[in-house]
Amino acid sequence: MFPIGDDNSARRGTPIVTFALIAINIGVFLLELQRGDAFITEWAFIPARFSNDPSADTLTLISAMFMHGGWMHLGGNMLYLWIFGDNVEDRFGSVRFLLFYLASGLAATFAQYAVNPASAIPNVGASGAIAGVLGAYLLMFPKARVNVLLGRQVVAMPAFIVLGFWVALQLVSGVGSIANTAQTEQGGVAYMAHVGGFIAGLFLGVAMGGLRKPTDMA
Repeated sequence: MFPIGDDNSARRGTPIVTFALIAINIGVFLLELQRGDAFITEWAFIPARFSNDPSADTLTLISAMFMHGGWMHLGGNMLYLWIFGDNVEDRFGSVRFLLFYLASGLAATFAQYAVNPASAIPNVGASGAIAGVLGAYLLMFPKARVNVLLGRQVVAMPAFIVLGFWVALQLVSGVGSIANTAQTEQGGVAYMAHVGGFIAGLFLGVAMGGLRKPTDMA
């Protein structure tokens, strides 16, 4: 079940922050390719390094959100942001959406950090922040039609089915990653960041007025 688009007929404006975030993520990834491992080590979030000196490593909490481990990692994240981010931004407004996005990313990072604060593996990616976007989207647009690729067919499904399946997959995988400590030290997908970001997206979506009608939004 692979989402490829959704219904944007009710969107009221141009999602400038969503577009900007996609552009920044791509730009930073190209910089990673140019600068190499030293750049990644300097700007990625490394739990053990943060545990040793949080004040000296605070900036990486933000910078790591715009870094990726490869083309597939980048492409998948940007596709999800492209599909779901514009609608959430349209409901929140650009400034509130940016604050929401960054807050979701921070919550996701700390969720993963809590699992293994002594890990020396660099954490990178927008996945946690985008998981927050998915949480807000599910909250605001549960019945929106999302086009998904099933085999060779494109099928329109309600968002609550598409995102519900995604959440279930993250929960099962996240529990497994916690149980398997060896896997945690080998790196891979930071499932708990996904779960943490999604939960943060739900709570922040309510706190920031995401359930109000668009005409009521400031």
